[in-house]
Amino acid sequence: MPAAPAVDAIAVLVGFVRALRAAGVATGPDRMQTFLGALSSLGSELRSDVYWAGRLTLCGSQDDLERYDRVFAAYFAQRPHPGDQVRRIPVPVPQFRLRAADAALAGGTEGDGGTVQRAAALASSAEVLRHRDMAELSAAERAQLRCLLAAFSLSGEPRRTPRLRAARRGGVDARRTVRELLHRGGEPARLRYRAPGAKPRRVVLLLDVSGSMAPYSDALLRFAHAATHGPKSPAPTEVFTIGTRLTRVTREMAHRDPDMALAAVASAVPDWSGGTRLGEMLRAFLDRWGQRGVARGAVVVLLSDGWERGDPALLAAQMRRLHRLAHRVVWANPRKARPGYEPLAAGMAAALPSVDAFVEGHSLGALERLAEVVRGGAFNA
Repeated sequence: MPAAPAVDAIAVLVGFVRALRAAGVATGPDRMQTFLGALSSLGSELRSDVYWAGRLTLCGSQDDLERYDRVFAAYFAQRPHPGDQVRRIPVPVPQFRLRAADAALAGGTEGDGGTVQRAAALASSAEVLRHRDMAELSAAERAQLRCLLAAFSLSGEPRRTPRLRAARRGGVDARRTVRELLHRGGEPARLRYRAPGAKPRRVVLLLDVSGSMAPYSDALLRFAHAATHGPKSPAPTEVFTIGTRLTRVTREMAHRDPDMALAAVASAVPDWSGGTRLGEMLRAFLDRWGQRGVARGAVVVLLSDGWERGDPALLAAQMRRLHRLAHRVVWANPRKARPGYEPLAAGMAAALPSVDAFVEGHSLGALERLAEVVRGGAFNA
């Protein structure tokens, strides 16, 4: 048998941390290093040890625990149970072995079949799945992708609000300071401060449901469903489908169950897998919803391949109009990841001058990067 391909345990675990970050868990570099250090100290081969090491080092609040459990279950293919031994990798090809590339997770013994009992090896398929094109996945891989998308989180770029809130520094809050002095009977007290608060900007998702986007429609709609059920804020996420007609599906996305939500969307959208008239649909969106404040100051995300059956000049004019109205315009194109891709389609070429960030949208990893851009992260072309 040929030598089994090596799997970098550290890369797999870093992918797990990235999946947690995409789900809304604040897993910074410091927590990641603590997580890897905990696994290195344990030196264990139990799934439960990997689970508890991550739960204790990567979660910072009560809200993170549920997200952690969902991401762990999807990333490692099954929900952890304390005391469960790590499953052996099946002997038939492909068979995975770990490279002892780092002190973390190093020093284990191999079984009779030449395999290493490591939880990271079980997650290697999920790490590979992050970079696979969603249009090329098998039925089993699509099911795993749906579990990972269900744990997604999306919030808009923070913006300052006129309402002042208690803070550690800023302007002196005279009312709270005087109240503190009275509470202490006139004795000296620490000054209280206040500063402008912050809240996330509204996010508006415009999903292309035309025939050319059919291989990606299910995953992108599940991504939109997870976005609408993320952390609640004063500016909820709005979802529209575009094709030959414009349909607002925010209400249909309100179902907690993703399958029920997608079934409701399928019943509400009359132009499923039809043509694309992006210019006319953008004009309809701006005329009816844009001027009413839905897009004003929001982060607008278009998920489309840019194929346009209408007049490209109309699309260019409406994109300029949208760009003046929105805070930021992001275009996610699943075709952008293909080798040698250039935005030569008439619709895409007409829209690009009014786009602030042009990103990929073909895989789970691409959607994670899209979420970072929407949250205000730097965009690298």
